[in-house]
Amino acid sequence: MAEAVLSLGGNVGSPRTTLARALALLCEDDAVRLVARSADYRTPPWGDTDQPCFVNLCAIVATTLTPRALLSRARDVETRLGRDRARERRWGPRPVDIDIVSFADDGGREIAIDEPGLTLPHPRALERPFVLVPLAEIAPDRPVAGVRVGEALARLDSGGIVRLADPAGAGETEPITRNP
Repeated sequence: MAEAVLSLGGNVGSPRTTLARALALLCEDDAVRLVARSADYRTPPWGDTDQPCFVNLCAIVATTLTPRALLSRARDVETRLGRDRARERRWGPRPVDIDIVSFADDGGREIAIDEPGLTLPHPRALERPFVLVPLAEIAPDRPVAGVRVGEALARLDSGGIVRLADPAGAGETEPITRNP
């Protein structure tokens, strides 16, 4: 099976519960199977900083889907969980965001794609601590765009990122608030 690295995040409502639900919906049949999942992390907003903190996680999934079909499934899950891409501002608040960070064929070779609406590996993944911190937890030696995740993370400032202690959704009663 092919393997994909996914980055999930959100900062509207109860993000930990939403992200756990997103993973469940992504893996609701045999076409996508969860291989590994990071802890949840509270992360400062990126790009548009005037908004609540995000919760982010990374997952590795095995899949029989093509990269385009996996992206389509991710967008469908986002919509089912309340995301309306047409009405949101770039890098603004959202209940859920699912990105494909990288995709490897069944031989383990990372696939490069540059098509309208789909670029793999994700062109900014190696610049984003909110992607690399959770991904380094589960796959520090995995290459993304030819660079080991742990090496890429070592070059970035990951200040303000906090690993959340409880399992996804457990005991969550409050939405994530602004960075303290």
